[in-house]
Amino acid sequence: MLRRHLQVLQTVVEQEPIGIVKIADETDFPHHKVRYSLRVLEDESLIEPSNQGATTTDETAAFVASLDDTIDHFLDTLDETKLDSIAELDS
Repeated sequence: MLRRHLQVLQTVVEQEPIGIVKIADETDFPHHKVRYSLRVLEDESLIEPSNQGATTTDETAAFVASLDDTIDHFLDTLDETKLDSIAELDS
């Protein structure tokens, strides 16, 4: 689901303003799933609706810029958790 939300966001960033039908065509996601992802992204203030379609907000660029660091931090945390679990098994 997260991957879908991010792909929908990327499509909005690259092609704004863009509507549900066009996003669905571009991503191969069903309309109802695109609609849900747009709702989630709007709730997070990353996109906003307009008469022409979804557009980015002032917060989108900062979110996208920090995304790689956030993912790296998340992966590091998962690796540490795995190592802690393995150490506990070895004890």
